[in-house]
Amino acid sequence: MTSTELPLVAAGPALPKQAGISRDEWLRLARIARLLSWASLVVIAAEGVIGIGAGIAASSTALIGFGLDSVIEGFASLVIVWRFSGARLASHDAELRAQRLVAIQFFLLAPFVAFEAVRSLVGGEHADVSRLGIGLAIASLISMPLLGRAKQRIGARMGSVATQGEGAQNMLCAYMAAALLVGLVANAAFGAWWLDPAVALVIAGLALREGVEAWRGESCCMPAVGAVAADACCDDC
Repeated sequence: MTSTELPLVAAGPALPKQAGISRDEWLRLARIARLLSWASLVVIAAEGVIGIGAGIAASSTALIGFGLDSVIEGFASLVIVWRFSGARLASHDAELRAQRLVAIQFFLLAPFVAFEAVRSLVGGEHADVSRLGIGLAIASLISMPLLGRAKQRIGARMGSVATQGEGAQNMLCAYMAAALLVGLVANAAFGAWWLDPAVALVIAGLALREGVEAWRGESCCMPAVGAVAADACCDDC
């Protein structure tokens, strides 16, 4: 460098990105992902409070389980907020840690749902009719797919497996809400109390599968800046 030359100053830390996505677009998507996770936290908090409260009032194991599941889901949203805050925006390690933490939520959720389902089936627990629970299930069926699909689309564009995993967890919540709705309505109309725990066992299996996929990731790691799609995977992940 001569006396008249100035040192080159980087515009900012190198950010992971998918091929064809600019730095500004990646940052915009990261902000959206963070906002979606905050929105999820608000919805999930309401689900937890209403689900547990309505479940206790109706002696419904399914409703209580749904509310407690919301607590587990809330942690996944906090993980994504953490992932896309501060210096972690440019961190490959933060993406991998977030991906694994989201996967762990599935691994915690699957045995919990399975245990509650088996306990309800073996115990033959008959819950009271809960109109509040039915309303909660319908609201979750509307909100969770919207949040889940948005996160999965954004995560795919960014190359963020953690964001896609959180979206998959929101979709799983929608499946649980559908099972809850079927169980509550069938119990109210026909006394078919066993439908809810039976469907919950299927959901537990889906949760385990989603956990395995989130742990492995869509790709082994975040693609580097300028990497083409075919060669974007790191060899040492």
